[in-house]
Amino acid sequence: MTRPPSPKVEPERVIELEHAVVEGMDISGHWNRMFEQRVIFDYDVAALERVTELDGGESMGWCYQCAQCIAVCPVDHVGSYGPRKLYRKLQIGIDLFTDPDLWLCTTCANCLRVCPKEVNMLEVMPAVRKEAVLEGDVPAELQDVFEKTARYGNPLGKNPKRRVAWTKGLDVEVPLIADLGRKVDVLWWVSDYPAYHPRGIEASRALARVLTRLGVDFAILGAEERHDGDSMLRAGESGLFEMLADHNIEVLNRYEFDVLMTTDPHAYNAFLHEYPERGGSYEVVHYTQFLAERLADMGLSEEVGGTITFHDPCYLGRHNGEYDAPRELIGALPGADFVEMWRNRQNGYCCGGGGGGMWLDGFAAEHQTMRLSEKRVLEAVETGADTLCVVCPYEVSRFEDAVKSTNNDGNLQVLDIAELLAKAMGLPTD
Repeated sequence: MTRPPSPKVEPERVIELEHAVVEGMDISGHWNRMFEQRVIFDYDVAALERVTELDGGESMGWCYQCAQCIAVCPVDHVGSYGPRKLYRKLQIGIDLFTDPDLWLCTTCANCLRVCPKEVNMLEVMPAVRKEAVLEGDVPAELQDVFEKTARYGNPLGKNPKRRVAWTKGLDVEVPLIADLGRKVDVLWWVSDYPAYHPRGIEASRALARVLTRLGVDFAILGAEERHDGDSMLRAGESGLFEMLADHNIEVLNRYEFDVLMTTDPHAYNAFLHEYPERGGSYEVVHYTQFLAERLADMGLSEEVGGTITFHDPCYLGRHNGEYDAPRELIGALPGADFVEMWRNRQNGYCCGGGGGGMWLDGFAAEHQTMRLSEKRVLEAVETGADTLCVVCPYEVSRFEDAVKSTNNDGNLQVLDIAELLAKAMGLPTD
């Protein structure tokens, strides 16, 4: 709907005082206007109001431009970005609904952590993206992923029947809960990249061996599992999220289990915060939390060696407050030295994969000096570590690509904590 033009109002202009003394200090001059009313009447607020009128976009109008967000925004470190900068652009009339800036936010939540006004980009950006999706204004890379996920149930476009192929030839059994026909203690939500991507498969096989050695009564869903939908929701495809979530909830509610264990922090986030609203409430743990409680039973006896640094996933750390479980596991590895990157825990950097960024590297490259994953790999190399440990399936492939593109192949290896634990337990790693 076209907004009628507002009547032109010409307020009295702020003028400098000819002579001003404050607490005995003479501040006469043009710059003493800072003690008068701030000039705001030259701005057209229509672009900003279009955002703040959205359900979820309200907090964009709360920014008072302190710029604390800019220092911690990972995208600003490789470009020019952040809520304060977006607010300023909206003031001067940017159409965020069609601007490339809409798709650069990774919903990492670091800006919200420091914002005194609680400008919540985790709600603002998905709200605006939802409108852009409805209008068809979506980067081609992301649109392709939407279509693959809708058709195949996963963003890689793989055949759902192949979701269990990673278990073939494995030296331990990974049962399907449908075949067992009974309740299990742990239903393992494997997720897409751990089921289909070559490096994700290696980590999944390692985790299966660890669970088996621990004597855990577990099973997986196999072909019945679909993408959790969390990243689709952050990328603005709420309809696709609802379709995926409703399917997954219907499947999960067929079976009996005590704990739903996720590999992916994004799935963990969805099951904790989004699924309950649609009738899917479960006891959910991330696999690092599950394993950290069983450290005493692991029998970690084999030397791992080397120096390890760790990357905090945004959706496990800042979104859900889990920083200790992965570090407890790393700290228990025999013979390994642990060193933190300078940005860690609450101020950890982002790999670039959140908020749909996993599938927008080509698009982002046009607006950034380097990928966020490359920036993070360089920080890992600076620590002197020879291993970058990860606990999110998006990160193995992202960081391994970044190791190569930054010419650090041979200097840094990227391993899932499950692979490191399997090695320390004397289990095969492949």
